[in-house]
Amino acid sequence: MSEHAVHLRNPEKLFIGGEWVRPSGDSQFTVVSAHNEQPYVRVAEATADDVERAVAGARKAFDGPWSRTTHAERAAYLGQIAAKLMERSGEVASAWTNQMGILSGAAQMGAPAAAGAFASYVELAATFPFEEQVTPSYGGGNGLLVREPVGVVAAIVPWNAPLTLMAYKVAPALLAGCTVIVKVSPEAPIEGYILAEICEEIGLPAGVLTMLTADRAVSELLVRHPGVDKVSFTGSTVAGRRIASLCGERIARCSLELGGKSAAVILDDYPLETAAQSLTQSLMFMSGQVCASLTRVVVTQNRHDELVDALRQAFGTITVGDPYDPGTMLGPLAMERQRDRVLNYIQQGQAQGGQLVCGGGRPAELDRGWFVEPTLFANVDNASVIAQEEIFGPVLSVIPARDEEDAIRIANDTIYGLNNAVFSTDNDAAYRVGRRLRSGTVGQNGFRTDFGIAFGGFKQSGIGREGGREGLLPYLETKTMLLDGLPSHLAS
Repeated sequence: MSEHAVHLRNPEKLFIGGEWVRPSGDSQFTVVSAHNEQPYVRVAEATADDVERAVAGARKAFDGPWSRTTHAERAAYLGQIAAKLMERSGEVASAWTNQMGILSGAAQMGAPAAAGAFASYVELAATFPFEEQVTPSYGGGNGLLVREPVGVVAAIVPWNAPLTLMAYKVAPALLAGCTVIVKVSPEAPIEGYILAEICEEIGLPAGVLTMLTADRAVSELLVRHPGVDKVSFTGSTVAGRRIASLCGERIARCSLELGGKSAAVILDDYPLETAAQSLTQSLMFMSGQVCASLTRVVVTQNRHDELVDALRQAFGTITVGDPYDPGTMLGPLAMERQRDRVLNYIQQGQAQGGQLVCGGGRPAELDRGWFVEPTLFANVDNASVIAQEEIFGPVLSVIPARDEEDAIRIANDTIYGLNNAVFSTDNDAAYRVGRRLRSGTVGQNGFRTDFGIAFGGFKQSGIGREGGREGLLPYLETKTMLLDGLPSHLAS
């Protein structure tokens, strides 16, 4: 067995109602390693009947004792999950690298990041105001503002960073008192199995967490199901539009963390070589398969060529190859269709007049794996396809602007609003420009995000936030209670 293998106890089963059960059908999904195109693991494929079983089990658990447990009791389970994730950090790292191509060294942060998410909600449980006393606006009596769990949650996670994204859905949902059906991607199901095994180990009550692996058609049945009170989805904006429309038909709650086309606005005071190094480093992370990646670089016209030269030199130092090789700087894309999608966008960029500076194809020395060279376009028109659509690969577009005001206009000229950056040594200038950028996060002098505060997007980059206090609120309903007197636990 490979040293990078994972050890799943029941890959041929699904986790429903606190038990590992065989799916209703016989089909399975085969996960293929991104760097060598070899089969890595096979897992069960859920069917429509399995969705029915999953929702029934989650509903039974929610209507039973789980939603009436205390926040301290729920937090105790979250703490145990965090500890168990750390115990399996090696397997988590191997799974992440094989499924989507992230460098092995970077993959080591997978389990700590997810464990940290669970731990952060353990801390929040002690301070969050689940119940507040308020003074009624009219008349006497006593008012209470109570926050209660929304119900059964379908948490749908993508293939690029499944465990971390799963954690920022599951942890707040469980703390709120919801039950959760985790639907993992067929291309990256392993972390879902690991989380389900952990929940079984710690004795999480039956049905509180369910795990399914399903394709898009079966996933849509989960979104449509009247027994699901809320959908929390991370993925493409195209899929997010569909989910929002289905939830809208029955006024189901939904949180959507969607795509991005994030801009790095380089102000005239910032050193271009430093900017080029920062942008190159961030582009290599996860081979550019990051929704918040800074893929549009906006710089004033008189500095455009100098920045392009600096980026060309930085790109020339990138070593592409096996993600387990310590010398590799850029790994493969996750799958063949993703590789083909990126190459298609590169062709469109050239056809629409973008200047291909370097890259643009498969590295000549690599005949296995879904590799694409780091690719740089210059003099890109912001109206072109490569400047407007999410590519999800190692492709950077440099866009010239007349001045600072025009740079802000270009940065905001997109349907997306997930992340942006302002490169400036002047803190006041970074703040001033950052406040005018329409995105959920703005970082200074580099790619920066923080789920511990809040993460999410403006415009078509999503609805709601994940992480921190803001990430708990979407799993809660607010209830106003107007009483003659306080209940005994508050009256003393």
